[in-house]
Formats: sequence, structure tokens, C-alpha cells
Amino acid sequence: MDPAALKGSWERVAAHGDAVPSFFYATLFITNPELRAMFPMSMAGQRDRLVSALGTIVSNVDNIEVVVPYVEALGRDHRRFDARPEHYPPVGEALLATLAHFLGEAWTPELAAEWTAAFGLVARAMVDAAEQAAESGPAYWAATVVEHERRGLDVAVLHLRTDLPYPYLAGQSCPVEIPDRPRLWRYYSPANLARPDRLIELHVKAVPGGQVSTAIVHGLQTGDKVKLATPVGQRLTLQPGSTRDLLLIAGGTGLAPLKALVEQVAAGGGRRRVALFVGARTLLDLYDLPALEAMAANSPWLTIVPTLSHEPWYAGERGLAVDVALRLGRWDDCDVYVCGSADMTAATRDRLLGAGLAAELIRCEDYNDEPYRPGFATGVSEREEVPTR
Repeated sequence: MDPAALKGSWERVAAHGDAVPSFFYATLFITNPELRAMFPMSMAGQRDRLVSALGTIVSNVDNIEVVVPYVEALGRDHRRFDARPEHYPPVGEALLATLAHFLGEAWTPELAAEWTAAFGLVARAMVDAAEQAAESGPAYWAATVVEHERRGLDVAVLHLRTDLPYPYLAGQSCPVEIPDRPRLWRYYSPANLARPDRLIELHVKAVPGGQVSTAIVHGLQTGDKVKLATPVGQRLTLQPGSTRDLLLIAGGTGLAPLKALVEQVAAGGGRRRVALFVGARTLLDLYDLPALEAMAANSPWLTIVPTLSHEPWYAGERGLAVDVALRLGRWDDCDVYVCGSADMTAATRDRLLGAGLAAELIRCEDYNDEPYRPGFATGVSEREEVPTR
């Protein structure tokens, strides 16, 4: 393939903005109406996902170390959208038609051959990755809501029981689809270690304008069926082999994966001391405090420190969780885990680095990195819940 030709032609096409994905999807659905059911009812946001994925692939077409893992991850991810090998040729045809439309006279037979070959390789890699993944597990797991408890106006704690064992690590995130929002997958982190009874605890805060989070908090009911796709993420999992004590800093429902880490330490015999600082605005926002206090009462190695930033009359610790943590202890020899909103995570990490903690000891999610990048052509894969933490 000619990387320069592919990159140059894509730059010219991408310059047309939203018209490009609009033309692509119109072409795809007119020529293959049966594929419309694979996409969400609302196509808002799909434009950016298509352009983002194509841009990533084309810009790295001459960097196999980057593009191959990215494409293979897309192939595995698209299993949950029921993407099959026969779906790729229509997508390729719509893509070529879109390129031809916007390039006009610059769309030569030579350039068409380059793009045909490039898409063929991408499709083959995605199909192969999906087929390999199918050998190790299903595309998604069915689960039933066995408990749905509202905690305040905008937070719900729910317990799901999967039909089959769902393999995940404490600190990972699970793509979730609910009946009222088909094809809209959102990532949530279990608040517990994987259990023999297959129960999974999720903490969800309704995001203003969030289609899925709002439906989960205000509409999901006991007995409803949901789907869980393959768990993702390694940034918040415990470091293999590390025996260092732990500093955990949570904001909002970012508590969930850190609570799971506490359970993992407990399952290992409580051989590491754990300090969990739970940040919230008001006392009502400490939605899981009774459960945390119960954990601490049975775990002498665990310290729970709730901190409030917007209640000046609160008798406990006040201020941002990271500031309270730095005031109360030294954490230079600890593994540090931070989870909250994107802004909270970034600010907390900067504050810890400014206090002299080593960057390699601080672990937090990167919301611009995998697995939260958007999918190539089908469905929704962004993390709607970023602001909730």
C-alpha cells in the first residue's frame, strides 16, 4: 500500500466535516437497510466515532505496531454488536462510495485499489480477532437485576446476577447494555470481587443528559435483563507481585472499583494496609458509607476516611480527598489508585505529583485511551459516565 496516498486522500475527505459520515451512513442504510438494526435508534454521535476510528487507522497505516492492535481490539469489541464477517463488505462498499463522492476527479482507479486493499486488510484483521475471541468466551453475558436501590436523587446501587460466570478482575470496567437503550453500551466498574454466586454490584449516577445512566437510575427495575460484554482495562487492577500498602482516593461513584480492590486485599488475607479516602460534596453524597464502615469494622488493616468539600459544618474531614490524604499521612511507599471524574482524576494526580509522589506508583484511568475509544462503524462505546466520578 501507498501510505502517503491513503493519508493525503483521507485528509482531503475529512476536511468536509460532518458531511462525510452523514453520506457514509446514508449510503450504507439505503443499500443495506437490514444493517440499520445494528445501530442505536439515535445516530447522534456516530459521525465522530466513524471519523475518529478511520483517522486513527489511516494516520498509522505505516506503523503496524499501532494500527494492528487497534484494529484487532475493534474486531473483538464489535462482537457485542453481533457484527459478522458478511457485514464487512457492505461497509467497505459504502466507504469507497463516500471517498469517491468527496474526492471527485481525484478518485482514480489506482487510489481506489489502494483503499480497497487497505479496507480488506482491516476487515480481515477484525474478523480474525473476533473469531479468536469467540474461542475463549461469549460476545456478552446475560444478567438479571436482583436488586435496585436508590441512594439519593441521582445514584443507584444495583446487584446483577449473571447466567454464567463472568470473569473479571477487581478494578476492571464492564460494558453494559440495558433493554430500554439497545445498542448503547456504557462502561461501569463492579464494586465487588467476582463471586461464586455470580452477583455483581454496580454504582451508577445519573449524568445530566446521559441516556443510559439516567435510564438505569430512574427506570431499571428488579427482574430486568441486561447484557455485560467482555471486561476491559488494567489501569486500576492491583499490580501483580506488589506488596506495598495502598492509598485509594475516590470521588463520587469512582468508589466502585476501589471498593472492589479492598475486597481483593481482604480475600488475600489483609496483608496490606489500605487507606481509602472517599470524597464527596455533601453528606448525602456519601451514598455507600454504611457498607464501607461495616467493611472497616471487620478489617483492622483498613481505614476509611470520608471527606466533604461543601459542608462547612461537617464534624469530620473537610476539603478535597487528595488534600486530606496528603495532610494526614505520607504515601511515598504506597501504590496509589485514583478514580473519579476525568477532571477529578487529573487534578488529583497532579496534586500527588506536586507533593513528590512517584508517577509510576499512581494509577488512574485515562479516559482518552483504550478501552474508551469509539468503535469503527457500529454502536456506541464511549464512557457516558465520565462526569459522574
